[in-house]
Amino acid sequence: MNRYALGIDYGTNSCRSLLIDLDNGAEIGSTVFQYPSGEMGVLLDPKDPHIARQNPQDYLDGLVAVIRGALEQAAAKVTGFDPAQVVGIGIDTTGSTPIPVNREGTPLGLLPEFKDNLNAMVWLWKDHTGYAEAAEITQLAHQIRPNMIAKCGGIYSSEWFWSKILRLRRSDPQVFAAAYSFVEHCDWLPAVLAGNTNPLTLKRSVCAAGHKALFSTEWGGLPDKEFLSQLDPALADLRDRLYHEAHTSDVKAGELCAEWAERLGLKPGIALSVGAFDAHMGAVGAGIKEGTLVKILGTSTCDLMISPTSKPLADIPGVCGIVDGSVLPGYYGIEAGQSAVGDLFLWLVNHLVPESYGSTVGEKFVNMEKAMEGKKPGSTGLLALDWNNGNRTVLVDVRLTGLLLGQTLHTEAHEIYRAYIEATAFGALTIIKRVEEYGVKVDEIINTGGLSIKNATLMQCYADIIDKPMKVSQSEQTCALGAAIFAATAAGAGSLAELQAKVTAVREKVYHPIPENVAVYRELYALYRSLHDAFGTQEWSGKLHPVMKQLLDIRARQS
Repeated sequence: MNRYALGIDYGTNSCRSLLIDLDNGAEIGSTVFQYPSGEMGVLLDPKDPHIARQNPQDYLDGLVAVIRGALEQAAAKVTGFDPAQVVGIGIDTTGSTPIPVNREGTPLGLLPEFKDNLNAMVWLWKDHTGYAEAAEITQLAHQIRPNMIAKCGGIYSSEWFWSKILRLRRSDPQVFAAAYSFVEHCDWLPAVLAGNTNPLTLKRSVCAAGHKALFSTEWGGLPDKEFLSQLDPALADLRDRLYHEAHTSDVKAGELCAEWAERLGLKPGIALSVGAFDAHMGAVGAGIKEGTLVKILGTSTCDLMISPTSKPLADIPGVCGIVDGSVLPGYYGIEAGQSAVGDLFLWLVNHLVPESYGSTVGEKFVNMEKAMEGKKPGSTGLLALDWNNGNRTVLVDVRLTGLLLGQTLHTEAHEIYRAYIEATAFGALTIIKRVEEYGVKVDEIINTGGLSIKNATLMQCYADIIDKPMKVSQSEQTCALGAAIFAATAAGAGSLAELQAKVTAVREKVYHPIPENVAVYRELYALYRSLHDAFGTQEWSGKLHPVMKQLLDIRARQS
């Protein structure tokens, strides 16, 4: 009898399911649920552009919709399919996306008294209101816990757990006081399905804990009370109501309880794997191994690499963390990424691209890509910094902003689009250079996410700028696929290596660097680094005067 596993991927604007056949990797069911709350699922505040929250009810409604939808598709597609053949459920989410909860583990945002309070809702990964708190955490850690801050690249981010919790404590003491504990989105949902949301006993993800909450067995788990109390004594008190252990995602978080089994149409008692962040599970779904960089291209990007724990690994300044077991057990997971990629392109289309390119967002993207065909690198005369949502790696500074240099009265929208694509590729190259500088070799790059499948121009630019072949994952749902692989492992249906070999693959099309393009992009990257270091670092000293003229010289040569 065939066995199946479900992976549920919770993104920024929607969640989706993926039901896979564990014998051959066939994807037999997948549905999407768009979060109905706020603007494309995000609760915003026009008075503060840094606020980004979510409604926990959207997560629960989405869970029912996408699982039932996948099961219905499977029944229509596979003769004799029986939901009882599903052996497990795995869940990935964005992060750090902490939820303030009461003693029972109920999100405060679901309680009547807090239903209209943004601070009681889920604090989405892209909420940057805690930027000042993040800087404070960074400074204190360098002063008294340098070993701790070194493991997350030397700078603590406003996207992460403690900066958000400290921000809530200062901005809304009433909500902070009502929160018995805080639970990451990826930890809360498996607990819900298991019927045990007690924040003191539910299983926590080492991926979330290690990359975002400064958790490590090296220093006894979460940051110590002395450190936390210097930030705020309330954080030291909170530590006792959080957790002391964290688990890899091949571990069983629990079993599906009868109530949720009935709601979902599944068999009670099936395995629920410990959750993790989307990018980390996406790396597993893309087939990550030592020497592979998996690049998840979405609204933002995440770059994942692994290094065996049997080998020494230096701390890498500017990365988003080095965590034992955050991607695969027995390996350090190394995370980096960029804060705006798809978001940057969408901003351009929504605000600057004229109707002459099309009447819909999709038409504008298609026609801009067509207009770029045959154009040589450097022929636009443009150079951009891709920091419209801050810089995640390697500068880790949310208060950096975007820059477009070289525009004239003849500049067209598709040329700006190309400049933004190139800027994100230059940012990606900067990340690769940093990790390789510290001994992590990148032999191959596997890309995943909608941009890698739909945008051939982008992929070729990435190949030319990074000067490495760009492979693309076979599955369009690698995050959900990775979650399904972990679900199957937790259910005892195979080892991670066996399952990866069966169900992951790359597409036949590979984007190879074009030597003449590589040469021009090396010139442009040198100019990009001048802008990057001048605006992004305090240490830079040099002259920006030549940059515009050099861009014009390259444009004249390439046009």
